[in-house]
Amino acid sequence: MNTTYQPLEFICNPVVFLEGSPFNAASDFSQLNHHLEQRSLDDVLAWSLFTFGDRAAQVTSFGPTGMVILERLARLSPGIRVITLDTQFLFDETYALIEEVQRRYPITLDIRRPVLSPAAQAAAYGPRLWDTNPDACCRLRKVEPLNLAMENLDAWFTGLRRDQSPTRANMPIIGWDTRRGMVKINPLAHWTRSRVWKYIVDNNVPYNRLHNLGYASIGCTHCTRPTTNPTDERSGRWQNRAKTECGIHL
Repeated sequence: MNTTYQPLEFICNPVVFLEGSPFNAASDFSQLNHHLEQRSLDDVLAWSLFTFGDRAAQVTSFGPTGMVILERLARLSPGIRVITLDTQFLFDETYALIEEVQRRYPITLDIRRPVLSPAAQAAAYGPRLWDTNPDACCRLRKVEPLNLAMENLDAWFTGLRRDQSPTRANMPIIGWDTRRGMVKINPLAHWTRSRVWKYIVDNNVPYNRLHNLGYASIGCTHCTRPTTNPTDERSGRWQNRAKTECGIHL
């Protein structure tokens, strides 16, 4: 990874100079988070890249927030590893965006797919598992492939924001991922939807064209619908079910 950022003034602040600190489930990130709330996106990314280097990667489905983070990471650290999940049930528009991202940005794209093909999954678990047991479908096609991809990481970047849904309202910028035993970085946790879209428009950042058709959050074809509820971006996912998360962030 070719790091081009120059975060010396930022990282030398004793509040945030944590390189080599033994992060674990008991780590207190409160002081760091207080400081980062006041800093720019590039400062948050620069601290993260300095602290974790090649052992940090972005995980994204190329939603609007993820695209803003990717655009900045590609500038700060050309060649950075970006992990995405091809569930083999994605929209054509999503595949088109992935191809555009590969052409445009100097990243190392790591595309992960499930062990089971759609046909093999249907044979093993029955047809339309996304209807009969959506949690199991998400586990097979998202959670398990991602866990394998993240085995050698110390930290990961997500595109989560507090205003996306009530379940994410208290999300910190820096936290601990208990399930995977690593640091979880939400660089734009405190940004709003309108601020994200302003950045995309102002900087000509590519995005999934389904957003022009009322899709707020885009996942698999079977479980994603347009939404008319602007206060809950996740309301178009798993409609008419209590399910709100695929399991990656639980």
